Amino acid sequence: MRFSSFIVDGRESFGAVLDSGIVDLGRRQLKIRNLKHAIESIRLEELWEIALASSIDYAGSEVQFLSPIPNAGKIICIGVNYKNRNAEYKDGSQEAKYPSVFMRAKESLVGHKQFIVEPLESSQLDYEGEIVLIIGASGRRIPAESAHRHIAGLTLMNEGSVRDWMRHSKFNVTQGKNFAKSGSSGPWLVTPESCDPLKTLKIKTRVNGETRQSDTTANLIFSFAYLIQYLSTFYELKAGDMIATGTPNGAGARLNPPKYLKSGDEVEVEVEEIGMLKNKIISEKEHSDSKSR
Repeated sequence: MRFSSFIVDGRESFGAVLDSGIVDLGRRQLKIRNLKHAIESIRLEELWEIALASSIDYAGSEVQFLSPIPNAGKIICIGVNYKNRNAEYKDGSQEAKYPSVFMRAKESLVGHKQFIVEPLESSQLDYEGEIVLIIGASGRRIPAESAHRHIAGLTLMNEGSVRDWMRHSKFNVTQGKNFAKSGSSGPWLVTPESCDPLKTLKIKTRVNGETRQSDTTANLIFSFAYLIQYLSTFYELKAGDMIATGTPNGAGARLNPPKYLKSGDEVEVEVEEIGMLKNKIISEKEHSDSKSR
C-alpha cells in the first residue's frame, strides 16, 4: 500500500497512490483528517480498500506533493550510521557505541518534485539520501524484537545539509540541518507488506543522473530495530513520527574537490521497493522572485 499527502486546488488532502494515479481519500471520507490521523486510528487498510473500489481522481502531475507526514510530531535524524560513512571520518576506525541523534523541523522539508531551496547565507547545500521509518503504534522502551510492529511504513529523505552552518558551534549540527525547505521527504509512505523493513534494502542517490551514493542496509551500524529500541528509551515514539536512519558515504562535502548543490541541479533518492524521491534545487532569490510574479 502506498499513501501520499498533497495539495490540490488549494486544498490539503491525502490519498492512495495506485499505478494508474491517486485516489483522494480526504475528499471521499470526512472522518480521517490526514495521513497521520489514519495511522493513529489504525485505518490504513480500510482506506486502501476504499481506494481500490474508487476511480482515480488525479494523475501525479496534477497534485503538489507534500512530505508524507507534513504534521509529524517528531523528525528524528541519525548521523553516521553506515560503515563506509563512518570510515570517512578521521576516527573512522572506531564505530560509535550509540547512535548520533539530532532533530529537524517540519518546515525544513518539502515534498516530492518540489523545489529544495539553496539559502542566501551559504553556497554549501549538500545532499544526503536516507531511508525513513514512519512510526505506527506509539510506545516507550520498545524491545528490538518487536520494533517492526511499531512501523507504519517507510519513505525516503534527501536530508539536505548546509555544511558551513553545521560547524557554527562546536558540538551542534542543528543550524545546518534546519534551513527552510533545505531538504525533502517522499515520494509517499509505503507500508511494510509492500516494503519489508527487515529485509536488505539498497539506496542510491543521483545528482544530475550521476550516482553519488550507493549502499545497502546490510551495512548499517545501528539497525532499524535497534534505533527504535534506543530512541524509545527516552522519547515516547508516537504515530507519525519520522526517523531518518542515516546516509551512505558519497555526500558532496566528502568529494575531492567538494561538489555542493547549485540552482538547476536535480537530486534523486531511490529505493526500488519504495520509489524515487526527486527534487530540483533553486536559489532562495530565484524562488522568491518566482513567487512574487
